Amino acid sequence: MRTSVLTCLSLSATALLAASCAPTTGTETADSPPRARQCFSVQQVNNFRQGRPDQVFLRVGRSDVYELSAAGGCRDLDFATRLAVVPDIGGMAGTRLCTDDWARVVVPGSTSPTEVCRVRISRKLTAEEIEALPANHRP
Repeated sequence: MRTSVLTCLSLSATALLAASCAPTTGTETADSPPRARQCFSVQQVNNFRQGRPDQVFLRVGRSDVYELSAAGGCRDLDFATRLAVVPDIGGMAGTRLCTDDWARVVVPGSTSPTEVCRVRISRKLTAEEIEALPANHRP
């Protein structure tokens, strides 16, 4: 019985090790350079719109648009006239946010003093993606 359990554990460990070395389906390879993070300062945000309940679009500067993915959704954004984007690191990153960073969106709420939701800076949209956004999602 003990040999059987050890053999099973050994086979499981071997399978996990082999799977960890298997090629992935991602676009990055070991030879390709890492994807450059795109960043902005929160002072550059001049407009926003909610997409789906778990999606926020920020207009940054004159022509950039960033997509934020909310963990659990952001309430009161559809009626908000202002918001604050606060880096999640507690001020250690200053006011600069980059793709894949986490932040908090603070909205003066209609049913509570403020509504706070946690978001991840997903990506910077291309000009074509901005044009393809529905008008009510485009900041």
